[in-house]
Amino acid sequence: MKDQGRSVRKRTGGRRRPIRGKRKHELGSEATETEVGDRALKTVDARGNTEKVRAISTDSASVATDDGTTHATIEGVAENPANPNYVRRNIVTRGALIETSEGLARVTSRPGQDGQVNAVLEE
Repeated sequence: MKDQGRSVRKRTGGRRRPIRGKRKHELGSEATETEVGDRALKTVDARGNTEKVRAISTDSASVATDDGTTHATIEGVAENPANPNYVRRNIVTRGALIETSEGLARVTSRPGQDGQVNAVLEE
């Protein structure tokens, strides 16, 4: 689990003493690295009686073009500014440039948070 509480260090670099232990609402989770492959989803509990759908792997995307949106299959990841290793591992994140059946498209959704891939066709 990832701790998203207060930092141990001050701006000056000095150490800040903990005022209390960790709290449940301060804990996060590891990033969901959505791979290109057969579609697999996972639901997780979120705060406020809601659920998040995480895409573990996906092979389709909704691509926005000039005449509307079309359904396209993902062939691979061409570029990912988040991490260059994600291109080799075919991991889709927001901002990644993916190769689809429609052409090159940039991902605008967050597959690890939304469970779907929305993209805009690059010219």
